[in-house]
Amino acid sequence: MREELASLQIVAGDLDGGRLRVCIVAARFNELFTDQLLAGAVDSLLRHNVAQSSIIVVRVPGSHEIPMAVAGALVSGSYDVAIALGVVIQGATPHADLINSQVELSLSALSRKHGIPVVNGVVAARSIEQAIERCGSKAGNRGRSAAEAAVEMANLYRTLREGDHDNAT
Repeated sequence: MREELASLQIVAGDLDGGRLRVCIVAARFNELFTDQLLAGAVDSLLRHNVAQSSIIVVRVPGSHEIPMAVAGALVSGSYDVAIALGVVIQGATPHADLINSQVELSLSALSRKHGIPVVNGVVAARSIEQAIERCGSKAGNRGRSAAEAAVEMANLYRTLREGDHDNAT
């Protein structure tokens, strides 16, 4: 099987964001956490050569409003990729599960509709401790990893659109 794979042309996105325009939509609710996600995402984008002038940050009240703002950004045609950042912490009711499910479904639908990658960096946490872990503690920073995925996916979409597979491995 290994030999069969070696003979295939494989297309993948790279991590050079030098040509990318990025929209980050970040919720203000749970700002203690979302600010950490945002800082991680911006730092990661800058480390991957995305120009600071090519990054726009849109703040919305909460995670539920993220898809609406992402939709507006994608309709503008001004961005190569969108990153959604928020933190939803489970309370005593199933409200958090409803928000998380709806945000995921909406972001996926927007990406398919517009043909532009939308990376879901919304943290779905069962507790404050889980939120702390995923927003810059021992489990990493979901904003940072979402930004890295965004760069790779935007470059992959560009390669697939342009049909330039000469650089494929």
